[in-house]
Formats: sequence, structure tokens, C-alpha cells
Amino acid sequence: MTDVEKDSENKVENVEGGEDLNNPYAYLDREDFTSEKFKILVTGLPKYYGIKQFKKLLNEKLNLQTCKIKPLNSRNNWIFVNFRNEEAREHGLSTINGMTWKNCKLTAKKAKAAPDPYVKRKLEDDERNSKKFKGDEDNDQEQKEESLSVLDLIKSSTIPLWNVPYETQLTMKQDQMRSIIVKIGQQIARANNELIGWIEKQRAVNNGLICELQPILNAEVTEGYRNKCEFTIGKNENEILIGFRLSSYAAGSTAVGPIDHLCHIPERMKVAVKIFQKFVRDSKLDVYDPVNHKGFWNQVTARATRLGHLMLIIGVYPKNLPTDSSFDELVTKITKFFEEGEGKDAKVTSLYIQTMGISAEGENHKQERQGPIKHLSGSLHIEESLMGLKFRISPQAFFQINSQGAEILYQAAIDLAQCDKENTSLLDICCGTGTIGLCFSQHCSEVLGIEIVNDAINDAKENAKQNNINNCEFFVGKAESLIKPVLHRTSKETIIAVVDPPRAGLHHEALLALRKTDKVKKVLYVSCDPKAAMKNLVDLARPISKQYLGEPLVPVKAIPVDMFPMTNHCELIILLERLSATKSYSDIKADTCE
Repeated sequence: MTDVEKDSENKVENVEGGEDLNNPYAYLDREDFTSEKFKILVTGLPKYYGIKQFKKLLNEKLNLQTCKIKPLNSRNNWIFVNFRNEEAREHGLSTINGMTWKNCKLTAKKAKAAPDPYVKRKLEDDERNSKKFKGDEDNDQEQKEESLSVLDLIKSSTIPLWNVPYETQLTMKQDQMRSIIVKIGQQIARANNELIGWIEKQRAVNNGLICELQPILNAEVTEGYRNKCEFTIGKNENEILIGFRLSSYAAGSTAVGPIDHLCHIPERMKVAVKIFQKFVRDSKLDVYDPVNHKGFWNQVTARATRLGHLMLIIGVYPKNLPTDSSFDELVTKITKFFEEGEGKDAKVTSLYIQTMGISAEGENHKQERQGPIKHLSGSLHIEESLMGLKFRISPQAFFQINSQGAEILYQAAIDLAQCDKENTSLLDICCGTGTIGLCFSQHCSEVLGIEIVNDAINDAKENAKQNNINNCEFFVGKAESLIKPVLHRTSKETIIAVVDPPRAGLHHEALLALRKTDKVKKVLYVSCDPKAAMKNLVDLARPISKQYLGEPLVPVKAIPVDMFPMTNHCELIILLERLSATKSYSDIKADTCE
């Protein structure tokens, strides 16, 4: 038996007399749901298999209703499977243990819960500190590294390029995007051998790249550009602060640092946060502690616009309020503070409160999540101006965090698309408040937007109405469910799809729907994390098969847009076209005929 298997069989001893913050397993005694209580270790897996295949086996074929599946190592030889309750775990054990899958006999055993990463790191740090002694040069160096100021830690985690000349930042990001395009080309070549000839033609005319990479674009404003920030209400050396976390929970820190010297946050946000920070301190209520799940104040989300609007959303845990305190009375105090008291100087135009807490999701399944939002004061929405249009923004609706950068991004997308105004329908997937589609509206015949957030769709419809735009329709729901019926609504022969998905990328079923719809001639893929988008781009270019119907969509042009100055992040727009429409493919066909 391996050490890992032995460790997985160890039992967790509960702490008597309350939670022991020096016990990395104390969280298991809380009433909060955690699937770590109901975990098994599966071994004997085949040498080569896909995690998605294994999930499909467990959840669809065996109907085991797992919570989480996580490989124990990079080779996936061992894998952890978490369940919702003990009954589900026992059923999983009896079903998986001894079964044969892909000619391999599987073994399943109960597994030890993972330790709380914060407590584990804290204990490791305490042990390391206890071994330090004077005169040790290594320890002296370690102490110097740990003595970094809070300001340095905040800057390194939020704006790591703050002291790099901006022209150098742009050069770095251009090179970074080039490297990503190289990898995309390599992965597409491996996934579709039939494209090797086409890829070589592309590389010959694009300096070794699968597609043309244009120079990086950027907005003139590089400081104070963020129109949305989520601040943590926490502590630093027992002083309550509203700012950013100094490090991650898993890295062993829950401390919060100030935002005063962060150049990417607008001054108006800083002022508002500072003013509310005083209210929090004066309230005498404690801040939420993610270690023991106690405390009332949790976070503040701020949204500001170039039109002078400022929205604050205050996140709290009502269940942690002392018994002698009234939540309704506190909400009234917050409202009066911003309407009549010192908070008036913050000039908040839209005020909300959000209740955080435990939410049931099926029998015996609970987890921490963001709860409902209640409007307290001011307008229900804020407004922003983009490319001559006004956009209404709800508290939970997605909107690009750099307004001036968004104008550069959208104009680049419009230029890449080259729409035929009379004959083109634009399909805007993950449309948010309708910004991309509405900016495209004067360049195409119609716009069809899809978004899963209902409030965002309401905003999109209202935005179209306020801007007197009549050729746009917006639909709420999952993209993978709506693409097919929405596309049936258009009579246009040419469809251009704009995809601006979450960081993880577009759902696979939505991607397949785009791929097999012949009317979709082009796809504009907008990604805030191009590395994460690679799988989508490779799948769009795979050879025709039973799963991948329709001609491959391949990258032909790419434009980086710096939406996040002072950080390592960069937006990338990639234009994909049907293979037969590309010039290099036509050249190859002509050579073949000769």
C-alpha cells in the first residue's frame, strides 16, 4: 500500500469543546456543508483516459451524483471523488469498487478529508519560525523577504507592472500574445493533420504564425481606469480595513491591505471606500472571518462611470449579527449615513446591500454563496457612455471594467468583422448588457443577443430602447440551449458570431452548435484569458466528424487590446473563418489542381 493510500484511510478526529483553530480538520465539525466529509479515493484507472469521460461515467451512466472529481496527480492515476452525503458515498463505494472500466479493474476506498489550507499553512509557518535562530544567513534572507511592506504586497498582487514603463508593458504583452498564437497553431496542427499544408502557407505569410497578429491597441488612459472593484472588509494587524487581500486563503493569509496607492482605481472609489470604512469601524461589529465563518461585514463592490455615477453594493452576513442587534435598524443607519450623514460626501448615486450566507441546494447540500441584493437608496441602475451610446448597468450585470478600453476593443471587433450591412446578422453570445451588439447594430442588418443573466438582458433591451435602436433582439438563457432556436429566427444568409465568454471559455455544446451552422461564416472570439480559450479555438478547427459537424473554423487575424494596464493581463480578439473562405486554402486547392 502506498503512503498516499495509507494517508487516505486515516480517520479525522473531531475537536471537542468547540472549534480548534490549530486543527486543520476542525472545519469538518461545522454545520456548513462540505463534500470533503464524503470523499473516496479511486485507483486502478487506465493509463490514458479523459477526466470528462470519467465524470460522464459516474454521473450519467452510473448516476452517482458526485459533487467534485479531482485528480491526485498530473497522470490521473489516482482520483478523488466527493459526494453530497454519506449515503451517496456508500453507494459510490459499492458501485465503483471492483468494477471494470476500459479493461481496468477499479478500486475505491474512503479518503481522508483535505486539511484547511489556511490552517495548514499557518501551522507550517509557525513550525518554520520556531526553528529560526540568529546568525543563520538563510533565515536572515527569509526574514528580509517577509518584511516586505503591506504596500508592496498589495501592488505585487494587483498591479505587478506598476513600475514598468507603459511602452515596455505593451511590448511584453505583444510578445505574450505572439507566444499564445504560436501555441494555438501547434495545437490545431496536432488536432487536425489535414490542416498541415494550410498552416504552413499561413506561417509563410504571417511571420511563422497561424494567423496575422496585428499590433497591440490601447486606450490613452492608463490610470484610474477600473470601473468596477470588489473590496474585502477585513483586518490588518487587528485594524479594520476595506481593501484587497494581501494573499490567498490557501497561501495562509486573510489579511487586507489599503488601496490608497493603487493607480488603477479611480479616486472617487477610494474616497467612497474610505468614508464607509469609518462607518464600519464605528459600528463595533466584527468583520467576516473566513477561517471560523464568524463576523458580519464582508465586502463592498463599487461601480463607477464616466457620467459621474457611483454604485456601492455592501455584502454582509446577517446570520452572524449579535442577538441584541437588529438587521433592519442597521440597514436604516447605512441608508441615512449615505443620504444625510458623513457618507453624503461619497456622492453615491445607487446603494444596495447584499446578504451572504448558507443556501440549500438539494437535500443535505449547503454551501456559502452570494445571496439576494436589496436596493437601499438612489437609482436602481447606473449609466455609462460607449461609442456615442448610453448603457444602463444593473448591480449584477457584466460590463467591461475599462470603459475607454472597451471602445477600443469594440471598434477593433467591428473593423475585423467587415459586416455587410444589408445581408449580415450578428449573433452576440454572452452579450451582457448588449454593449457589443448595440455598437455593431449600425453596421449589420440585425443583432441577436444571448445572455444567461436575466437582469443583464433587461438592461440590454432597455439600452436598445433608450438609444432608439430597433434591429436588436435579446434572449435570456444558456447559450448552448438557445443558439439553435435563435439562429432559426434570421433569414439572412450570412451570420457573424461574436463570442465574449467567461474566463473558462464557451460551453462545448454551444461551440458545436456554432460549428455545424453553415450560415455562421465568421466567429469573433473575444477572450480575457487567451490561454483558457485555446481549447475552444482548437475544437472549432478540428476535422469533420460525427461530433464536429460543419466545416472547420480557423483563425485568420488577431488583435491584442490592453484593457488592463499595470497588470499581466491582456484581451485578445481572434477572427475565425470557414476554412474554404481563407486565401491560403484557395492557394492549396489551386496547387492541387495544377
